[in-house]
Amino acid sequence: MEEIKGKSVLILGYGQEGKSTHKYLREKHPDKIIGIADFQEVKDCLDSTATKIHTGSNYLSFIAEYDVIVRSPGITLLTPEIQAAINQGKQVTSATNIFLSQGRGTIIGITGTKGKSTTSTLIFNILSKHYADVKLAGNIGKPALDYLADSNENTIFVLELSSYQLFDLKSSPHISVLLNIVPEHLDYHGGFENYIAAKENILRYQTEKDFIIANPNHSTVLLLLAKTAAKKIYFSPEKTAHYHYNSYIEDGYIVTCKDGIKQQVISIKDIPLIGAANLENILAATTVGTILDVPLTYIAEAIREFKPLRHRLEFVGEYKGIKFYDDSIATIPQATINAIAALEKVETLIAGGHDRGLDFAELGTYIINKSIKTLILFPETGNKIWEAVCKASPHKRPQKYDVTSMEEAIKIVYQTASVGTVCLFSPASPRTRWLFNTFDERGDLFKEYLIKYG
Repeated sequence: MEEIKGKSVLILGYGQEGKSTHKYLREKHPDKIIGIADFQEVKDCLDSTATKIHTGSNYLSFIAEYDVIVRSPGITLLTPEIQAAINQGKQVTSATNIFLSQGRGTIIGITGTKGKSTTSTLIFNILSKHYADVKLAGNIGKPALDYLADSNENTIFVLELSSYQLFDLKSSPHISVLLNIVPEHLDYHGGFENYIAAKENILRYQTEKDFIIANPNHSTVLLLLAKTAAKKIYFSPEKTAHYHYNSYIEDGYIVTCKDGIKQQVISIKDIPLIGAANLENILAATTVGTILDVPLTYIAEAIREFKPLRHRLEFVGEYKGIKFYDDSIATIPQATINAIAALEKVETLIAGGHDRGLDFAELGTYIINKSIKTLILFPETGNKIWEAVCKASPHKRPQKYDVTSMEEAIKIVYQTASVGTVCLFSPASPRTRWLFNTFDERGDLFKEYLIKYG
């Protein structure tokens, strides 16, 4: 980062990515005074002699003292202190921007409201079958900057990118994968338009030498595809006459068509992941593999061997004759609809969480149409989900239980669920902040208590 020479630098937020940024900058600039600002106490700083630490409730006020601010993803660009810094001409950047400006090799960026982690991991597994130096980084795995020192022109980076990381991106990956876009993180971005604009950054700076891989049958995605100069490569479960698809489903098989040659990759029956959403993730990953010339036998092998990621429509087990699925990652209504659609005999749904102002009308109708018998709801969105259910049907409704602990929820499941049915934990909302620290924690507690009482 030549542009920071002679300038003061503040790392804003000292989580995993902040620590990685600190390590990277310290290696590049061993004598530079670097500031760290975080609400929490900084206990494991790399060094203390050349670092200024600012903590506490007023940590954002120290932005004014620095020339360059490296923002961690958890801190929105819309924070008033950051906006003031931008208006004053200060440079506000991120670890992702630093990585993309310094990175070597081939960079593949993956984003979408849902499916990023599964798709990124599957791409990594596919490419690792054929290439010697593949790194999985970004919003999953290690921070990307941690890999730079050991990378070269032959390295392939598979980079999962959240909307938080894309918000102020100044360059785009060579190969970008855009899975889907539906409303999410509206409080962080200040509205759906800003959220879409953040996602657009994955292709905004691409040129005709780059590639964008996407399903054009998603309306918002299609609008963004019209704005890029990159070569467009399409995938979709349903092949239509409007586009030439690289990967699609035909006669029960994943099929690829490259250079006019159509080939079967794998039978749908041999795929270990369930649900239509996962089929799209697999098609996207298959497309990446084909354009990077991975043999189809390796692609099929990677798909066949893939195990569902934790908390992503994960089958936990069968206890007292009830099958339990953990879909704690479902932070939007559409994700829960997809999860219900992927399973049979969902009798019990556990849902609800932090309120980001999303609309639950479609989920309410779907719950009624699928004849779910028991609804166990957490605050804050539990009330909204129930209101949507009531509007969908004045009479035929599930039995509703309001809970404030996972232990309470699981006890109700065992008291009410029928043998041979499915209990799905798919919250349709982010975690309730005063109940769970992370989505992982609420998923882990779901597993812990169903095993304890099962």
